[in-house]
Amino acid sequence: MEFKENFSLKPFNTFGIDVKARYYNSFESQSELEENLQTKNHGQSLLILGGGSNILFTGDVNGLVLKNDIRGIDIITEDEHYVYVKAGAGENWHVFVQYCLQHNLAGVENLSLIPGNVGASPMQNIGAYGVEIKDVFYDLEAYHIKEEKCFTFSLNDCEFGYRDSIFKKRFKDQFVILSVTYCLRKQPIFHTQYGAIEQELVQMGVNKLSIQAISQAVINIRTSKLPDPAVIGNAGSFFKNPSISNEQFSTLKESFPNVVAYPNNDGTFKIAAGWLIEQCGWKGVRRGDAGCHPKQALVLVNYGNATGKKIYALSQEILESVQEKFGIMLEREVNIF
Repeated sequence: MEFKENFSLKPFNTFGIDVKARYYNSFESQSELEENLQTKNHGQSLLILGGGSNILFTGDVNGLVLKNDIRGIDIITEDEHYVYVKAGAGENWHVFVQYCLQHNLAGVENLSLIPGNVGASPMQNIGAYGVEIKDVFYDLEAYHIKEEKCFTFSLNDCEFGYRDSIFKKRFKDQFVILSVTYCLRKQPIFHTQYGAIEQELVQMGVNKLSIQAISQAVINIRTSKLPDPAVIGNAGSFFKNPSISNEQFSTLKESFPNVVAYPNNDGTFKIAAGWLIEQCGWKGVRRGDAGCHPKQALVLVNYGNATGKKIYALSQEILESVQEKFGIMLEREVNIF
């Protein structure tokens, strides 16, 4: 097996950062992954790359980059209420959502147009408009790099949290996700109370609610607010929405009555990070080709030739200003490499 050397990763990250991998290859199956890993030099650093939609490269990768291109979407079983669909980790996420819509399988319509691949969905516990992956997740297959064997992870095994899972914590960089199986409903439970979905459905003239209509509403909203990575480099939401205690929220609301916040189930409040950033004056700010998007302050963008270091520096300025003004420390959602 021959690796490509000094290989440009610009087409493989949605920020469009022009960095190089010392060695690069892709794999379309577990056996190809194993072959790549067996050929890899001992001690050489390893990065498994998916859709590249949640990573910011701040420099060249002096090691081996392997791109996960495992494809395939299959219905594996069903019962009275659910259909279980297995997808390869290298499948595009929105392609998978469209498959579910075409087969009238409910549960992921609110997650339409989220960039990235299937393999990242449980790793990040991706979510939008009141739905998270944990709500439709059944299990996944993952390859342990050091033990050289496959393991199956159930819902509880993944330890899902807000944009978080065991693969970002205790098992970080230890496993390669090969496939994910989702549990989709035959009869939908509609989630329209989040964001502007209900308003968009009215504007669309929807009389009979369906998962297809909700998906289109979400697509309309996302495209109106968020830049297309194919046009302007970005990784979607750069920061997580922070949660604060009820006491902190009460104090914050006294000073800022228009604060955008949502109650969590544990009595805390989730504050809209985009609102915090906008209040600090960052919306639309540009530092050369690194900028804060003019329509959505939560999104940092590459207008052309920004380096990862420049975008990271901008994110640090934003973190510090939010901390200074509100006493709230934001956390980056995007992985920094």
